[in-house]
Amino acid sequence: MREVSAEGDVRSIRIRELEQLRSLGHDPYAFEEYPTSHLPAEIHERFSELEGTVVSLPGRITSLREMGKASFADITRDGARIQVYIKKDDVGDPAWEIFKLVDIGDIVGVKGEVFKTRTGETSIHVRELAVLAKCFHALPLGKEKEGQRWYGLADVEERYRRRYLDLIANPTSRKLLIARSRIVQETRRYLDARGFLEVETPVLEHEVGGAAARPFITFHNALEIELKLRISLELHLKRLIVGGLDKVYEIGRVFRNEGISTRHNPEFTLLELYQAYAKMEDIQQLVEELVRHVAVEVFDSETITVDGRAVDFSKPWHRIDLLEAIERYAGVSPSAFDDLESAKAALERVGISSEDEDSVGGIIEKLLERFVEPELLEPTFVENYPLETSPLAKTHPANPRLTRRFEGYIGGREICNAFSELNDPIDQRTRMERQAEMLAAGNEEANPVDEDFLYALEIGMPPTGGLGIGMDRLAMILGGADSIRDVILFPTLRPLSPEE
Repeated sequence: MREVSAEGDVRSIRIRELEQLRSLGHDPYAFEEYPTSHLPAEIHERFSELEGTVVSLPGRITSLREMGKASFADITRDGARIQVYIKKDDVGDPAWEIFKLVDIGDIVGVKGEVFKTRTGETSIHVRELAVLAKCFHALPLGKEKEGQRWYGLADVEERYRRRYLDLIANPTSRKLLIARSRIVQETRRYLDARGFLEVETPVLEHEVGGAAARPFITFHNALEIELKLRISLELHLKRLIVGGLDKVYEIGRVFRNEGISTRHNPEFTLLELYQAYAKMEDIQQLVEELVRHVAVEVFDSETITVDGRAVDFSKPWHRIDLLEAIERYAGVSPSAFDDLESAKAALERVGISSEDEDSVGGIIEKLLERFVEPELLEPTFVENYPLETSPLAKTHPANPRLTRRFEGYIGGREICNAFSELNDPIDQRTRMERQAEMLAAGNEEANPVDEDFLYALEIGMPPTGGLGIGMDRLAMILGGADSIRDVILFPTLRPLSPEE
């Protein structure tokens, strides 16, 4: 049996094994390729056809069971594993000497016949063996226990910091992260099939807008100008609507210099789309259809379990007015807020500090977050948001303090933000100037006036419906993840200190 050692010793031992392999004339790193005739999943599925057939398979050793002059090992590839059987008399002394230097984690290539063992397990009877890469560290792989497997990468931060180990060790993580990629893929398929044009807009901007967020700032040496990383895709996409591209979308990274939590990462993937001559209700229908499409295509069902509760996406989403929802769940009537002081007093009465609040709209959204969101377990559109917190949305025709804006919720978590877009350039200028005043007063999440965007609106933007969906948040909810970091391959983390 191979020696079990501390991590520091493991590396030294395995480097020596690499040197021994090279002394035998076998250099793993000299290989440029190794043929794959069949993957493990295919061999299992087509055993009746492939029995006795010679197959070729490279992959990672994830289990090793030695029994004198014969051994069993598991090779894992593409998320599936297959057992291999190797016997000294079958492969000969040179190959056996190479095999004796193989460890769990090594990448190998094997060729041999497909067969079933006496216990009925589909396996490969190895006739040829090559080591393609040595693993210098002990992997956090599971051990066999009553026919099951437990996994050793339990440290959550280690999973995020060394995602490659997480992908090797945790099939659940692998499945979730692949599902996240497929969600993006199916979103594109859905939009492309409906005539939307995918575009790319600048990541580096002179001034940011389209969201309430503090930007990351950088400097362009050649131009000698300060630039900011985008916080939204909105304003450039609306320029394209002005230019006559009636249905556009972008799926891209945005960057917000804000806190990190189970729902927030400083860089994340955002879908934004805009459709000319579409109103808010048209966008709601699109959201319902898109989420249902993703659920069926990625998770094979219109019903998804969210936080232990079955959610049926074949049904229409619930719709609720924001102010009515707050009155129902918080016992507070926002319609009675006469000014900022009365809104602050109401916030204090329900046990929330109002010290940092500077707008009635902000207080209304704070009440939404605390009291309403946890109640929105079924797919729900919350409609008619305050104008103060919706500077790019059309004013509600029945109430000038509100806008034609909605947010979509599943399992008590927001997945989208959308509205009938403001296309009145005079009204938009007034709102942007108000935002600029807030920015000058120290609100780092307020936006400056974007003169070029206003000029574009003055050219004429048709009535337009717009939508933003955080793709990571959507994947988190549909995939049953506890944290947004679970669906981002390499989430933002504080670097380790030298001592760590």
